[in-house]
Amino acid sequence: MAEEITQKTQDLSLDSKQKSVDKTTTTTVFDSKEEFTAKHPLNNRWTLWYTKPQTNKSENWHDLLKPVITFSSVEEFWGIYNSIPSANQIPLKSDYHLFKEGIRPEWEDEANAKGGKWQHSFPKKEGNSNINDLWLRGLLAVIGETIEDDEDEVNGIVINVRKPAYRIGIWTKDCDAKKLRTVGERLKKILQLKDEQKVEFTSHDPSSTRGSEAQIVL
Repeated sequence: MAEEITQKTQDLSLDSKQKSVDKTTTTTVFDSKEEFTAKHPLNNRWTLWYTKPQTNKSENWHDLLKPVITFSSVEEFWGIYNSIPSANQIPLKSDYHLFKEGIRPEWEDEANAKGGKWQHSFPKKEGNSNINDLWLRGLLAVIGETIEDDEDEVNGIVINVRKPAYRIGIWTKDCDAKKLRTVGERLKKILQLKDEQKVEFTSHDPSSTRGSEAQIVL
């Protein structure tokens, strides 16, 4: 599906050529209102959220977390992605969250409460000039639903921008180890990690305590 997303948006390029009407005439999307306005729907509707950095101590999490926009098609995704700051341009202590519509990116949300998250941190001291590409790969895998099979386990994806590192995480619906393993293994591939680089799964319940240990490490 991720490959289809990329291919379909390329196919809708303004200079892409459609099938010839005859041997001498070629039409473009300008000649077909249907092709020009075509949309390729995703299986789910998704909401992009943004957490801004705290500017004063009176602001709590709910003050900082705001929904940005909801979309449901390939074309809407690319329009949004190309219109917002890239991951390496948003401020320290800010986050992007992309979740299925109706699910807030909070541990307390009913859809997240019994789940957890797979994550990996990319230390900034190691450069990570490709963090934008890795974040995009994660987004495409989530909305294209290639990060899992038919489990409907993944609720969303998050990138946290912190002083020491960028952290990318996949939030899940529950803590079923059989389902989680597939998601973790695919996340390693999506993030182009080496064998010695690990992804860790931590349930939301114990992760509310700083320093809690991961339940699964791949």
